[in-house]
Amino acid sequence: MKRVYKGDFGHILYQRKVAIVRSLIMGGVILGLFIIGLLITKTNKNIFSIVAALGCLPLGWSIINLIMYYRAIPLARSSYEKITAHAGSLNMIYDLSLTSEKSTYNVGAITVLEKNIAGYTEDMDMDIQDCQEHIKNQISLSKYHDYTIKIFRNVDDYCRRLDQLEKLRKDHGIDPKAIEDAWVPGTIQTVSGILESISL
Repeated sequence: MKRVYKGDFGHILYQRKVAIVRSLIMGGVILGLFIIGLLITKTNKNIFSIVAALGCLPLGWSIINLIMYYRAIPLARSSYEKITAHAGSLNMIYDLSLTSEKSTYNVGAITVLEKNIAGYTEDMDMDIQDCQEHIKNQISLSKYHDYTIKIFRNVDDYCRRLDQLEKLRKDHGIDPKAIEDAWVPGTIQTVSGILESISL
């Protein structure tokens, strides 16, 4: 199974598979240890049972992780193909699941150019205003202010916005991917980096 990194298309589906495999392996090991302990000592009061019980903690974390990835809404391949046809040389981030105290915001695709943030969601139940406010609050923690944030529900409208941003990128001679590559760990993250880091 080829690894899909956070921010790349297919990340959510990949993490679902990883969480399933990890949970099954951990569950199998825990059950195996418990059974071995019973067979050897004829009682559940043994070191194997203790190790198995302790193993339930990371297993619980893995199952919660699995549930969260199953609740996240990945970008459809048809939308991804349409978006990439309009993205040009913009720095695109895919399959984000942003969580706040109020809700989870599933953003299938997002890009940042100068002081513009444009995203697309296929989550019909998501409150777009809340999502935009959440993004605004998160980037403001790193002193990024006065950004125009717009999340689209219609993929064609989003593609038109990408066309506008790609034209702006060309006109201003900006290389967003080079900007991301030039970021030095330990310094203030770029806006794209923040969005990626706060996602599931």
